[in-house]
Amino acid sequence: MGPTRRGWLAGAAALLAAPARAEDRGLYRRGNDADPETLDPHKSSTVAEAHILRDLCDGLLTYDNAGAIIPGAARSWTVSDDGLTYTFALRPDGRWSNGEPVTAADFVYSLRRILDPATGAKYAEVLFPILNAAAVNRGERPSADLGVSAPDPATVAIRLEQPTPYFLELLTHQTALPVHAASVARHGDAFTRPGNLVTNGPYRLVDRIPGDRITLAANPHHPEAASVAITRVAYLPTPDIAGAVRRFAAGEIDSLSDLPGDQMAALRRRFGGQVVLGPSLGLAALCVNTRKAPFSDLRVRRALSLAIDRAYLAEGLYGGTMSPAYALCPAGLDHYGTPPEAEGRQGLPIDHEIEARRLLAEAGFDPKRNPLTVEYRFNVSDNNRNTAVALAEMWRDLGIRTRFVYTDAKTHFAYLRDGGDFDIARMSWIADYSDAQNFLFLLQTGNDGFNAGRWSDAAFDRLMAEAAGERDLAARARLLAQAEEIAVRALPWIPLMHYRSKALIAPRLHGYTPNLRNAAPTRFLRLDA
Repeated sequence: MGPTRRGWLAGAAALLAAPARAEDRGLYRRGNDADPETLDPHKSSTVAEAHILRDLCDGLLTYDNAGAIIPGAARSWTVSDDGLTYTFALRPDGRWSNGEPVTAADFVYSLRRILDPATGAKYAEVLFPILNAAAVNRGERPSADLGVSAPDPATVAIRLEQPTPYFLELLTHQTALPVHAASVARHGDAFTRPGNLVTNGPYRLVDRIPGDRITLAANPHHPEAASVAITRVAYLPTPDIAGAVRRFAAGEIDSLSDLPGDQMAALRRRFGGQVVLGPSLGLAALCVNTRKAPFSDLRVRRALSLAIDRAYLAEGLYGGTMSPAYALCPAGLDHYGTPPEAEGRQGLPIDHEIEARRLLAEAGFDPKRNPLTVEYRFNVSDNNRNTAVALAEMWRDLGIRTRFVYTDAKTHFAYLRDGGDFDIARMSWIADYSDAQNFLFLLQTGNDGFNAGRWSDAAFDRLMAEAAGERDLAARARLLAQAEEIAVRALPWIPLMHYRSKALIAPRLHGYTPNLRNAAPTRFLRLDA
């Protein structure tokens, strides 16, 4: 079962990445999963955007290339005894790319902007631990009531609703990045265009060619400018992973952040140590549209889930670069135990096919007279296309007919975020922080930016609310586990696999370190001359 092996490896010229062309010798050609929908950090929502924004902007805190939290625009911080107030001292030498100083007012403006409902940020929920953030985002309170202040130009104070164990990590996220207020006022939505974009990170935007590349150059005003070894980086969208591997072999790309899973054995033979695997906190799942029949019927969702051979997907299709997922949360999260699982693990005392057929028949479907038809939407890439074909084959064994609708990544996720109609859609999630809440909040009522199927469960929401206010970490973990138990029984998202990071790193690129956050800021890397 599964898609036919492609022949893209046949006839490829080089076993090792070819030397860079002379004109590219100082340019880091960085493969990126997709072309970004936006470079406005307050409207961004994808990992592909996060990689670019991490180079362009410094939050109060940021990551190094080992995934550790380090000072960003802030040089130091303190936390009050009750865990509710965080006070950050800004670097005195922080500068925007136009040379202006970075001040506390910039962060107050930016945090108010992303939570302002007029901004339309789909990712605002990440910052809801801040005092009054949810109410401001719902338009129930003015932005001045947000728990962020500037006691003086060099100090940012943030007050929380309740103690939040992962709050520092939230401040490394793209939602917490600053934007230049005067540029937004002057250019409106066009402030992100080359020539208009003013940033405070180690790089500045030089050029953007949609579908081709985004070029950055070192920001000479950044406090760490003297230590930045790579002065130019071009982000190249690589949704065609097989084609990207060919470009890597030809020396046209220096790194890839994704690989064709069904070719991993061949890739290891071909590229040896240039194939780098690492840990990750990510989920691949199927989002089910619980707003429409028959997918509003739990029996149908259970049947679809039971038919999926996750072990085959992870091992056979992805070459061990993914792991089978029967829970929403992966193992190893901070402050959490073993996640509760959905049905479907192979080897358990249940005949999955027989049970799935029974559920479909009970729901009124017959393979010959009244077969279930599923429209499956996904963002196109080699891995995603292979997964779609494999799923359709698994469901076909039950008499289910599947048709595909596929688009580029930014169109796919924008369509889902904006409430577009669908049956089942591919969803992927890379955690913003190592906590179960960052997986489970996706399914809370009202989180329409991510809960595309509009699933709603009062008991689930109540448990999530209780967990948010629980200061005892063990008790909080129990509440979150109860919430996940409800979700994996209801299956608004059908978990497929948990991610591992997989990359191709050219011999001329140095400093890449696999880490749980999959963070690789360009300023910590270097190229051979």
